[in-house]
Amino acid sequence: MKITEILRTGKILLSDGAWGTFLYNKGLQPGDCPDEWTLSHPGDVEAIAASYIAAGSDMVETNSFGANRYKLEHYGLQNKVAEINRQAAQLSRHAAGNDRFVLGSVGQTGKMLMMGDITEDDMYECYKEQIVALEEGGADAVCIETMTDADEAAIAILAAKDNTDLEVICTFTFDRTGEHEYHTMMGLTPTEAARRALEAGADIIGTNCGNGIEQMIDIVNDIKQSYHNALILVHANAGLPELRDGKNFFPETPEMMASFVPKLIKAGANIIGGCCGTTPEHIAAIGKALCSVNF
Repeated sequence: MKITEILRTGKILLSDGAWGTFLYNKGLQPGDCPDEWTLSHPGDVEAIAASYIAAGSDMVETNSFGANRYKLEHYGLQNKVAEINRQAAQLSRHAAGNDRFVLGSVGQTGKMLMMGDITEDDMYECYKEQIVALEEGGADAVCIETMTDADEAAIAILAAKDNTDLEVICTFTFDRTGEHEYHTMMGLTPTEAARRALEAGADIIGTNCGNGIEQMIDIVNDIKQSYHNALILVHANAGLPELRDGKNFFPETPEMMASFVPKLIKAGANIIGGCCGTTPEHIAAIGKALCSVNF
């Protein structure tokens, strides 16, 4: 059964939490390539996925957020795109088993179309290379996430739709620009971002990073007002980061995040998980809160 088919029954699904935070806790150093750990530290990477499955996640992402040729080029790894993504999916698949979903994590290229850094064709080929490898490794869906530019998001969605059978999730990151007002770095409102993603063919849309779970309620409300039937995923931070003793600290406890789950569901969220600062404990608490709506 596909993710979208389950969501259409009314069931709310539990996603996973942060990966980058977890990798640093396991020894990743500033300046290291997080995606390369898929090859050099496969046991640690699989253990992260397994910890979220143990916490109750219905789906788990892959350690491949920056594993496109342009991001990997900074580390001299541009020739290992397929290898990294394929193994990233295989590790998460092994942890998830056959009864949980694997979401191939795909982030921005770091190139800007409007500045002429890259052509649309080159961007398409970049996403195609990464997403095809994720499918080969066993992903069920691709999560094109932390997007700010609608054109780049649309190209990534098209690359997935043209070349794989994966379900496509696309999420944008919004900054708060006023009371109950949010925009991406490129000026998109939640409604505009949703429209562009849906027009490009996304099966599930939503938002990740940039905000704590309470602020995500406003964003979901905005999307639902215009797109009543849209399926929405939310990956919220554990609050906004605070600098403590030279390190980022995320202030929202598992209980604090879980307390907003009923309002987020009422707003229209269909999948709830975490982003920066969240842990298996946060995901378990959110899952417990979901028990009141899933029978």
